[in-house]
Amino acid sequence: MLLTQDPPRAGHEIDPAFRRDILDGLSHIPKATPPLWFYDRRGSELFEAITDLPEYYPTRTETALLERCGDEFAEAIGPGRAVIEFGAGSARKTPHLLRAVDPAAYVPIDISGDFLHLSSRALSSAFPDLPVLPLVGDFHQELTLPAAIAGQPRLGFFPGSTVGNMEPDAAVNLLRAMRRLLEDGAMLLIGMDRIKDERRLIAAYDDAAGVTADFNLNLVARINRELDGDLPLDGFAHRAIWNDDKARIEMHLQAVRPLHFHVAGQCFNMAAGETIHTESSHKYGPRDARLLLRAGGWEPVREWSDEEGLFSLILAEAA
Repeated sequence: MLLTQDPPRAGHEIDPAFRRDILDGLSHIPKATPPLWFYDRRGSELFEAITDLPEYYPTRTETALLERCGDEFAEAIGPGRAVIEFGAGSARKTPHLLRAVDPAAYVPIDISGDFLHLSSRALSSAFPDLPVLPLVGDFHQELTLPAAIAGQPRLGFFPGSTVGNMEPDAAVNLLRAMRRLLEDGAMLLIGMDRIKDERRLIAAYDDAAGVTADFNLNLVARINRELDGDLPLDGFAHRAIWNDDKARIEMHLQAVRPLHFHVAGQCFNMAAGETIHTESSHKYGPRDARLLLRAGGWEPVREWSDEEGLFSLILAEAA
């Protein structure tokens, strides 16, 4: 049963936060933009395509864990919780969890309203007796959960190692905000990508088919469309770099020639070789992951990982 909480934002409206973040990021040296702005409708579709690529191991590894460990999730989590998924996207992995834990309600949260409502309708059809309450919003900001789940115990679901896209201090702040939102007695099931061979990591973020490059360059197209920009699409190249010191993959848009362009009436210049840092994906060792969760107000209680140790799902309780 699909219960819509917020209509998707009208396509022609300019998000003031998008405008602020892009102008601020392009004004700094080095230039950098927050990764959440990848996810317009086209960006969300491209990311779903990335998850099917042979090089991109996180999605299929995490999905296999969700399929295989359902009985253990049920034992550790128990039935009757409201499941709140942060950054739900297509919610392709979610049915495995919902079947395992027999929830009282499901609240998917995503910034892309159109995409969220499409996936919510599909889940509502698959689980007709489950209240599905989509919430359009940025989970990095203050949110109000639907009144329909008031008083219900809650399980936060944060798959895909999205926490790795944040600097560690920002990740801690987000985990603390989740702790406040989900309230006492809550649990959190979170995906975390592990440190591994550099070649495998770079291949996952710079695939042979160029889908990740299209995903990165779609940000340029979105800026042009929504912020009256004139950035040349052929003026940028996708770059994926392993930063060993910070244990993270970095995605950049690199200027292939000197550039002069405008965004929202402001002028910008880039030298050939200069980059816009569009995303980081931090990788965590087992101790690092537990330390991060504890700093964010969560006490780890169970962990599941694949045989190669590529990826882990960690269950934590509100501390």
